Amino acid sequence: MPLDPSRTVDELRELRELTGDENGAQRVAWTPTWAKAKEWLSGKVAGTGAEEETDEAGNQWFTLRGSSERALLLGGHIDSVPNGGWLDGALNVVAAVEVLRRVAEEGASPVTVRLVNWADEEGARFGRSLFGSSAAAGSMADQDDLRQRKDADGVALPDALREHGVELDRALEARSRLQDAAAYLELHIEQGPVLESMDLPLGVVLGTFGVERHQVTFRGQAAHAGSTPMDKRRDALAGAARLELEIREIAKGTGGGAVCTMGGVVTRPGIVTSVVETAECLLDQRHLNAGRLASMLEGARTASRRIAEEERIDVEWDRIWKIEPILFDDELIELADEAVREVAGTSHRLPSGPLHDAAEVARAGVLTVMLFVQSLRGLSHTKLEDTKPEHLELSVQALDRLATKTIEKLTG
Repeated sequence: MPLDPSRTVDELRELRELTGDENGAQRVAWTPTWAKAKEWLSGKVAGTGAEEETDEAGNQWFTLRGSSERALLLGGHIDSVPNGGWLDGALNVVAAVEVLRRVAEEGASPVTVRLVNWADEEGARFGRSLFGSSAAAGSMADQDDLRQRKDADGVALPDALREHGVELDRALEARSRLQDAAAYLELHIEQGPVLESMDLPLGVVLGTFGVERHQVTFRGQAAHAGSTPMDKRRDALAGAARLELEIREIAKGTGGGAVCTMGGVVTRPGIVTSVVETAECLLDQRHLNAGRLASMLEGARTASRRIAEEERIDVEWDRIWKIEPILFDDELIELADEAVREVAGTSHRLPSGPLHDAAEVARAGVLTVMLFVQSLRGLSHTKLEDTKPEHLELSVQALDRLATKTIEKLTG
């Protein structure tokens, strides 16, 4: 069975019809629709003869045994955000199915080839991204927190997992599945505007940004909005507003793709007749260079303290989450570059701002690289998410070329 990239596009459309509605994709992890998508995937892989199993974290594995136990992993995630796009995550998995078909048709591979559908990459229901891949990588260290997490309807995460055959306390046993992993390849839509702006269909990912995520709380004094003179106010929202403008300049001055975002501000008492007493801000900072990321964080801290002093208010910082920058393997980046140039003529190397399962696999010490395919208008996590069919087909060809080159590297 020769590689048929157009079949991948047709199957992605089929999955969209099966698990989406007029608002977009609805494959939220740990829901019946997600389970339906996993069953659909099983049916697509069945003809390859690959062995299927689900590990302790809910990750779905399909294994084509080769002459060696060393394994090339192809992977992604089939779950989506609510009202999400038809390609985010699903492209990774469905394109890998096509590569698996080609490998199976050619007979025994010199290495084992495994397709993995990671469980709950998005974290859309319980706010915990990269669930399955972090369990397999051994980096899941927040079990106590996970036991307390609930969704919008008050359902506890452990209970939702149990409905899908997963016991939270056993999730880390999924680490055994990476024991023989020699390399990991992942194809993803870019989810940004860079490749489209350069009129390029494909790119090679250098790594994923490190992230510093904090809650910054400014505390002032509630006072009557009508009777308190402007120069007597201790307005917490003034601190938040000024920091929001400051972080944009910090990112601009840092360069190298730096991004800083104040993604939310909650004020109290939150009424029109009162000066704001408390402003709780959510701050997200990202960079591919650990030193520059640390510098950005210190710059924001310093700015917040200066602003607080000038506004006669207080400021507190609490870390929500952190992950270091993850750089992908240099040799695999070179092979990926070759594969992209062979099918598209030109390649471009770029970092990934969003996180991906590939980052967790790389953290586990497995040689890893990603390919990006252009996203129209740079949109993702929306029903407007799209990529030209011809670019999707090129991405399948590039992934297949990269898989072939990687097998040669592992056996050469």
